[in-house]
Amino acid sequence: MTPTSLPDDWPADPRSILAPNRTGLFDWDLDSRLLHLDASALDVFDMRPDEFDGHPETLASRVSPIESHRLDALVSQALKDGSQTYGVYFRVRLRAGGLRWTHTQGYIHRDQTHRPRRIVGIVRDATQELGDSTARRERADEEEDRRRRTSIVEGTTAALAHARTVRDVIDVLKDTHGLAHLGASNLVMGLVEAGRIRLVAEGPKGSFVPGTKFTRIDEPYPMSEAVATLSPRFIETAAEFAARYPELWPHIDKLGITAAAYLPLIAQARPIGVLGLLYQEKTGFTEEERNVLVALGGGIAQSLQRAMFYEQEKDLAQGLQQAMLPRTIPGVPGADVAVRYRSAALGRDIGGDWYDVIPLPGGRVGAVIGDVQGHDTHAAAVMGQLRIVLRAYAAEGHTPATVMVRASGFLHELDTERFATCLYAEADLSTGVVQLVRAGHIDPLVQQIDGSCRRVPVDGGLPLGLSAEFGRLEYPVTTFELDAGQTLLLFTDGLIEEPGVDLDDGLRALGELACSGPRDLQRLADRLCGIVDERGGADDAALLLLRRHLTDTPRSGGRLQQHVGPGDPEALAEARHMVRAAVRAWGAGDRADEIELVADEVITNALMHTDGAAVVTLRVISGGDRRLRVEIEDSSSALPRRREAGESGVSGRGLLLVDMLTDVWGVESRGSGKCVWCEFIVPARDSEGQE
Repeated sequence: MTPTSLPDDWPADPRSILAPNRTGLFDWDLDSRLLHLDASALDVFDMRPDEFDGHPETLASRVSPIESHRLDALVSQALKDGSQTYGVYFRVRLRAGGLRWTHTQGYIHRDQTHRPRRIVGIVRDATQELGDSTARRERADEEEDRRRRTSIVEGTTAALAHARTVRDVIDVLKDTHGLAHLGASNLVMGLVEAGRIRLVAEGPKGSFVPGTKFTRIDEPYPMSEAVATLSPRFIETAAEFAARYPELWPHIDKLGITAAAYLPLIAQARPIGVLGLLYQEKTGFTEEERNVLVALGGGIAQSLQRAMFYEQEKDLAQGLQQAMLPRTIPGVPGADVAVRYRSAALGRDIGGDWYDVIPLPGGRVGAVIGDVQGHDTHAAAVMGQLRIVLRAYAAEGHTPATVMVRASGFLHELDTERFATCLYAEADLSTGVVQLVRAGHIDPLVQQIDGSCRRVPVDGGLPLGLSAEFGRLEYPVTTFELDAGQTLLLFTDGLIEEPGVDLDDGLRALGELACSGPRDLQRLADRLCGIVDERGGADDAALLLLRRHLTDTPRSGGRLQQHVGPGDPEALAEARHMVRAAVRAWGAGDRADEIELVADEVITNALMHTDGAAVVTLRVISGGDRRLRVEIEDSSSALPRRREAGESGVSGRGLLLVDMLTDVWGVESRGSGKCVWCEFIVPARDSEGQE
């Protein structure tokens, strides 16, 4: 076929001015995307007529991806910039495995709108034309290739030094500046595991051979042979590949692979893996190339071994930490709970972050968040012990402050120099009253029903372990009310810390993220932890969300309870603190002195005049006047009686004070004991007045 619409300065048959052998014509219709090659053009590409279907993609078996990309870029540029002609030299891969220099020149035919419609031109064998200059250029290229290989080997070795995981090693080798560009078009890699090779890098897309995900070392594959003999396998031509490995060749042939090198990765005198380099424009390996690849294989093996050790240790550490964390979170009547833990993205070690949810009697629940100092398995072990003792102390009925004091003493007595930060919240879900104790930890957040968040300032003590070390076992209790539908957010610093970002800014950012997050508690937890997944980081993070259920019943107000044992001055002090905190939290500050004095008097009387413990209960009663009620139960059935004060004035004034300072008081029988109760009228709160 003679193309039509050729340039005026082209002869009718362009082949008349060229060498008579291997010069063909092509006609490419850009609308239909069909390409016509005459017999001579097919001969240039070393293709039979039955092998070409008229689509340019069919030539991929003869033109390498690199050359194809270069040709596409040149033609695309000519089509865009209004050029009429173009010309370029490129190499064609022959059926026997060799390469042929080829030249093509095309004329772009455009319509009246200058839109390109078809390209016609020639394609010819340029081997003789470029023979002499090619030889000189190849010698220069060899020297340049030597320098390039040296540079890439050095760069690859340096990059591998930062690879932490097996995936990192593979990514470094596949990088545009990595080992694959020593001339290889792609790579495959396998790890030796229990006498088998597990494929971890499958090579180019579409190259996976069914049944080779796991292979035995004695199977007739090049990777298996390299591992079994501890020596590299160099396959220099496509014909050699087909002859030596007939089971693989049908899958390799369509990829245009012309050579391959399989390198055993040996560390400490044993094979740990195998690397296969696949080539599309190469036949044969020089002695220098073999030496470079074998030497580099040793460096890759060391990096791979480090990565495998890292993954093994990290898996072990993460397994240990997961074993230390609660396997399941118990259902909590009256609340929804969501917990999350994210391990650090960097480093093989793990941290001591933990969470826990502790069901308690009387509709109460304990929520714990904490962080043991350090990022190693020792931190995880200490964390596990702390979690257990905190749960035990809380379940025994101790107050939040006592739980912290005893936990600090326990950590101090351990044979460790670690300390831990912790936040313990005890919530009465029937009333919404929450008591918080903080040991050097971050303040929590509360999410309102409308989604907005506020910080809850919590008076704090020293971290666990340090408070016992320095004799400062003081953990004040902060009390607030968690309304129905509100969510308490407890978290460790890994959730909000970021290099260069202030901690307060991190808290605000977390609150804003929660505000814009989903209402569903589990999805909200995923959203909040998503920032850790996105940015990575060197610290782990734990999160606990507690949302009090919405209820249709009127709110009866807060309720707190404290057990005070005989001869326990610590419990008595905590009861006094509970009364003081509750009075402030419930808006009865104007009568704080009166309420505290009366409660202290009645509690002291119960302990002095009975043989058992006292149970102190505070609650708010709504309906009519808002009243704060103090109840002290003891095990004695003897009713209190007013006595005249003695000469010293030390005793006999208790009931007189109660009668003077309370609005109303009384005594009730409770089983084998009694309850002395006192009520104080206190101002209604704005929120309650609206209910």
